[in-house]
Amino acid sequence: MNLPCRLIPIFVYLALPLTTLASNESQNWPGFRGPGATGVLEGNALPTTWNADPAAENPQGVLWRTPIPGLGHSSPVVWGDRIFICTAVPEGEAAALMLGSGGQPTAADDARNHQWVILCFDKKTGKALWQKTAYQGMPRATRHIKATQANTSLAVDGENLVAFFGSEGLYCYDLDGNLKWSRDLGVINISKYNTGWGYASSPSIHKNHIVLTCDDPSDPFLVALQLSDGKELWRVSRKDICERSWGTPLIHAGPETTQVVVNGWPWIVSYDLQTGKELWKIKDGGDNPIPSPFVANDWIYIASAHGGKSPIYVVRPDAKGDITPSVEAPSNDGVVWSTLRGGSYMSTPVVYGDYIYLGHYSTIRCFNATTGEPVFVEKLPPPASIIASLVAADGKIYAASEHNSVHVLSAGPEFKPIANNPMGEPCFATPAISEGVLYFRTTQSLVAIH
Repeated sequence: MNLPCRLIPIFVYLALPLTTLASNESQNWPGFRGPGATGVLEGNALPTTWNADPAAENPQGVLWRTPIPGLGHSSPVVWGDRIFICTAVPEGEAAALMLGSGGQPTAADDARNHQWVILCFDKKTGKALWQKTAYQGMPRATRHIKATQANTSLAVDGENLVAFFGSEGLYCYDLDGNLKWSRDLGVINISKYNTGWGYASSPSIHKNHIVLTCDDPSDPFLVALQLSDGKELWRVSRKDICERSWGTPLIHAGPETTQVVVNGWPWIVSYDLQTGKELWKIKDGGDNPIPSPFVANDWIYIASAHGGKSPIYVVRPDAKGDITPSVEAPSNDGVVWSTLRGGSYMSTPVVYGDYIYLGHYSTIRCFNATTGEPVFVEKLPPPASIIASLVAADGKIYAASEHNSVHVLSAGPEFKPIANNPMGEPCFATPAISEGVLYFRTTQSLVAIH
């Protein structure tokens, strides 16, 4: 496997020393869905209305906008005054991307060289600081035409910036873009109907651990590595546990045990972070598990929706063994509440205040987050299709749409859409929040809204 680390001439950059990272750490957005993977970051007022369409005569609310080469659904991450993102840049014509839903699964024609690139910007100005090519070559696995070759988000802890591109390798940089180490975990071709759909599970880091979900149906596994040098700490086979999954593993530190929770099909499983030992499991979610587990109210929330099933499970962190609920018994010693209907397909839900909100295509679903009582199911103003995960702050829910806009809802028990803001380009990636600014990655740009 070729693992070059060199610059590519996509744009001119400035290599700046690591001197601007000591800003408010409570406003960092360190990985997919931000602090604790919750999708929530309070502390500042956030914008409600804007117009970020570059074709608009009078754009409003745009702090800055910078083009991003190539294609990727990875979300921006923030540490200090820097914002990081990754992308896959093909040689020649632009990579194909399908909008909308429906139709038979189709693999994109990516049979040409790509560069997997990590980019760093000043979050206040959008100025390019550095970029690095982590890997260059032909893609080692196929992707669904609605996916990209850079679906996974980066993870950062103030000293390390971790990128995992699935088949194209695992990389750890310092925050100035200097490569510390890299690892090849082999080809990871997460497939269905004999078509590779693309890798999408972002790395999770906790202290000196990196955890990766690698659920290739031919050899699915979960692996923990040492953050300092990439040394493998343990690996557990998921051969009889999971046929495929795309969600990011949740690392939850409890008073006695730190666990790793992985959405999957047919089993959702929790593992001990130190040993890889199985702690608890639930059977029968949606058969294409894409949403990531997360913690709210000191409970673990897990959703999915595909193949005739769309459950939501809310699990006590101290659960043990097989805690699969049933229609007759939707709660038990390990499950606070569950419902067989109401989950989301691609978008991870968000718990904000007393409620859990789920984006499922053009629909927003809401349940009481404590009891599971249904609150509302409503359609967003058309056109709308929610692929990105929801985020929330400042009394508002933000739902980025692949139909070139961002819907804003007032949080609470009533469905109250308050804005549908033009972006000018499709939004597949989950936004980031930091110091009162929303950062959106569209199909062509990184946009800061204030």
